[in-house]
Formats: sequence, C-alpha cells, structure tokens
Amino acid sequence: MSWRLRSGGGFGGPSNERGTALPAWTLLVSVAVVATAVLALLVTGSPDRSETAEALSGRSSLGPTATTTLRAPPKPAATVSAERGRQQAKPGHPVPQAYVEVYNNSSVPGLADRAAAKLRDAGWEVVGTDSWTGAIPETTVYYPHRLHRQARLLADDLGVRRLHPAVDPMRFDRLTLILTGRL
Repeated sequence: MSWRLRSGGGFGGPSNERGTALPAWTLLVSVAVVATAVLALLVTGSPDRSETAEALSGRSSLGPTATTTLRAPPKPAATVSAERGRQQAKPGHPVPQAYVEVYNNSSVPGLADRAAAKLRDAGWEVVGTDSWTGAIPETTVYYPHRLHRQARLLADDLGVRRLHPAVDPMRFDRLTLILTGRL
C-alpha cells in the first residue's frame, strides 16, 4: 500500500476508502431532542446546586428524606411582595418576608403538615413539607444570616425557643423549621 499526496492538499489512503453518510432526518431528530430538553429545563427551572452537591458528595444521612412534597418553585420577589401586601396579617404582627420549609424530625405523623397550616394562617409562605433524618435536639428554626429577623418572627409565631444559622444541606434562601415533637 502506498501513500500519496492528494490533489486537494492532504494525504490519503487507498482509493477504496468508504464512509457512512447519515440521513438528514437523524440530524433533525437530534436537534428536536436537544430543544425539548432545553425547553423542559426552562419550564421546570434550573436544578438546585445544593441538592446536586449533596447527591455528588453522598451525604444522604442528614437532610430530607426521599418523600419530598414540595410545592411549586418560589415566585419572583416582585410578585411575592405584591401578594404579601394583599395578605391579612394578625393585628400588630408584621407580614413575614421569607419562604419556609417545614420538616418533621419526630415520630408524630402529620406534624409538619399541621405546622405548615398554622404558619400559612399566620401569613407565612410555606413552600414545602417533608421528613428530616438526623439528630436535632429540639424544634429549631434555621435561617440564613440575612433572614435572622424573620426567623425570630417565625419562632415567636410557633413558640419555638431555638434558632440556629442554616447549615448544609439546608437551602440558604429561606427559613427551615425542623420539628422534633408536639407543636
């Protein structure tokens, strides 16, 4: 077998080289699949980086269980502010300005749902309830530093004494209430 320089400017092999040309419809199907995936991502929102990091690090011993019952993703801040302005707060009680997730870390069935209903009645935006697996010493409101004032309001609404800065795997854009016993 001899190699020679082709007239097009490259080295070529034997003249009997063969390739495969795919039909044009395969390109169209590929583009449609990618477009559908992008559309699905836009509709459902981007994945939560903290949940992705948790999954990659293998930290599943602490945190919510796999039976999450979260509601729709939070609304933009401007929409939330307008809606909160229309909500009726208790007399003398400021309208809360934070999202809340409620977790049950006890053996009391339905505790998180009851607490969520109580918080909604008080004007809080509860965005999810679930079970929590881990060692929490007593009912606690966890907060990102910028929501410390709202955490105090939440604790006062439920009679919770313990407040603590949020820790991983908690979300840092909302308050996290972990219940360890009766409400």
